[in-house]
Amino acid sequence: MRRMLMRVTILFAMLIVGITAIFYISDKNEDPEYEKSVQVVSANEIEQLIRSGHTEEAAEQAEQLKTEIRELSVGKDDTGRLFIMCGVSLGFGLLVSLYIYLAIIRPFNKMQVFANQIARGDFDVPLNYERTNYFGSFTWAFDSMRREITKSRACEREAIVNNKTVIATLSHDIKTPISSIRAYAEGLEANMDNSPEKRRKYLSVIMRKCDEVSKLTNDLFLHSISDLEKLKMVPERFEICGFVMEALAELSAEHNDIVFEKPCFSADVMADKKRLLQLIENIINNARKYAKTEINARLEMEDGCVRLCLRDHGNGIPDEDMPFIFEKFYRGHNSGDEQGSGLGLYIVKYIADKMNGKVSLRNLKDGLEVTLELPCAD
Repeated sequence: MRRMLMRVTILFAMLIVGITAIFYISDKNEDPEYEKSVQVVSANEIEQLIRSGHTEEAAEQAEQLKTEIRELSVGKDDTGRLFIMCGVSLGFGLLVSLYIYLAIIRPFNKMQVFANQIARGDFDVPLNYERTNYFGSFTWAFDSMRREITKSRACEREAIVNNKTVIATLSHDIKTPISSIRAYAEGLEANMDNSPEKRRKYLSVIMRKCDEVSKLTNDLFLHSISDLEKLKMVPERFEICGFVMEALAELSAEHNDIVFEKPCFSADVMADKKRLLQLIENIINNARKYAKTEINARLEMEDGCVRLCLRDHGNGIPDEDMPFIFEKFYRGHNSGDEQGSGLGLYIVKYIADKMNGKVSLRNLKDGLEVTLELPCAD
């Protein structure tokens, strides 16, 4: 805008200079010495006519000379020039005022109205970006701010809905094992366990259901803290093969559905044992819930990394779900009627990332393989 004002000012100055030059040239063309010489000639003619006795003719020329002298004495009227200069100045002022209104005042009023709408919480009205005015960059910045606030509010609303959904889902999932615990506890209270085998069965079911409730509450806990980056990791150095064999033996004790290939190597990793056990448990439970088949496990070592491969023999994950399978609250199209919160694989990836590891999924012809990769301590 400053360049435009500078150009207009220079143009106006050039216009004033041009008009002044025209007036000066016109005044110069009217030579006053020439006018005086003409008057002297006329006076001489009158004098000669009087001497020769032509008084009447001399009187007429004398009257004509008086008229010419009177006109010259009045001089040239400068009123027209003044009007021209005033008109040019007035036109310039109007043009500058119009430009200031269009380029500054009107865009500023638009921004003021837009700011009032934002203050009232109305983020649906866009502010059009105009390159021609001085506030073009500010207009773009304000409209970008509006879009970001709108996006943030939409994400906030979505997060609130997701939080309500996962809490409702986990609450529903917790009710089922609690109902079973109450039923078996009532059976024990009514002395329905009339044999040692029934008593052991009742107690086994109650303990298993308690474990299910504990897992669901852990999911709820992780859901509440994972976004806050408060999930503490306590890494320590340990031998991974023995740890995995012990963890899989513990997880397979009740179901006897895990086949583990004993590795022929030994390797140390830096990781949190508790979180690593939780990660493996989530993968195993996911396979049990959706595949309902035997699970094969093996350990591999390559390029300074240890890989734990867990494979089921179910239907795998649909290809359209693969890009989103690690997202929070996401549940695949093949989840069916199985209860879940969509947190299992999200927690697996979250813990793996925290331990500088990687987790990947691969569909096979007859199942799904989950690979956890951790760097060796050395």
